[in-house]
Amino acid sequence: MLLGREDINPNQADTKYGRTPLSWAAKEGHERIVKVLLGREDVNPNQADDYGWTPLSLAARKGHESIAKMLLGREGVNPDQADTGYGRVGLPAWT
Repeated sequence: MLLGREDINPNQADTKYGRTPLSWAAKEGHERIVKVLLGREDVNPNQADDYGWTPLSLAARKGHESIAKMLLGREGVNPDQADTGYGRVGLPAWT
């Protein structure tokens, strides 16, 4: 319902971790929410949180393979985006 409103910014990050709704949904494994958010053209799928994690890296870190595939299927998702916190490129080796 909220995403149907034009005055709602789906890229608004929270103040604790800097995560967007897409980041939280990807991290927690909420496939339906990720799908709805990715259906919006104004959602930034590469927006990193305050620790440098993107929605893709969060999904991969938590083992949410289907969400990672959804994200990779969206045009413009950069799988090689370096995180801003530690300069890692791609998915972390320790996940």
